[in-house]
Amino acid sequence: MSAVNYRETLWSDVFPGNRHTVRCLQPAVLATETVLELAPARRKRVVWRLDGGAGSDEQLRWLLDRQYHVIAKGTSNRRAQALAQQVARWDRYGDAWLGAVPSPVDFGRPVHVWVKRRLKADAFVHSYYVTTLTLPSKGAMMSAYDQRGGAEVEQFRNDKSGLSLAARRKRRFTAQQTLVLLTDLAHNLLADFHHRALVGSPFEAFGPKRIVRDLLAIPGQAVLVGSQLKRIDLLDAHPYAERLLICLERYCAGD
Repeated sequence: MSAVNYRETLWSDVFPGNRHTVRCLQPAVLATETVLELAPARRKRVVWRLDGGAGSDEQLRWLLDRQYHVIAKGTSNRRAQALAQQVARWDRYGDAWLGAVPSPVDFGRPVHVWVKRRLKADAFVHSYYVTTLTLPSKGAMMSAYDQRGGAEVEQFRNDKSGLSLAARRKRRFTAQQTLVLLTDLAHNLLADFHHRALVGSPFEAFGPKRIVRDLLAIPGQAVLVGSQLKRIDLLDAHPYAERLLICLERYCAGD
């Protein structure tokens, strides 16, 4: 899980390959509550966006009981087909259609439910979605759901390419957990460096891969006096050296 605006990893763990996503949700939520110190009053301002793997009735009720908001895709394809039969009006949304329906179950709190219909191989397929948010339209709710997925981009994909997470595999389960935690540490150090040094610079769009490959690999040396960093020298011939030195000065100054 990651904080997209700051590119930080909040929590990571490794589970056996046969453990379904729906059984990983509660440990993730509880760990996030600890990291962010989410007391019940603060949870009312938190929205969990969940894909179909975690959107079971049981898990949604559990989140709502803990005072969170949700915007989630339901897990049951059979229910989606049944709910589609209740739609009185379909509205176009990109290459799909959306229709509002009553909630099929009591979640203990008011929710909005809608169905998405799209064509696949000349046949209609359906999925359904649940949210506690009150938004102006079904399209706005669908758009809010579609904004999920920051963790996959910011953490998993970038860590696989930039920090070689996929290339480093351990046979023992605990060793793989340790590797993931060390990768998290490296990820968050790079996130801190990006936030404090690269924002507003020509390197702002760089992800972990380009930071490691194109910036941190520039030849140079650090001059220390005792335990204090006094000077950083970079290879003058490198095209990024001069601009990176400006970023490093800002980073070391703690701005």
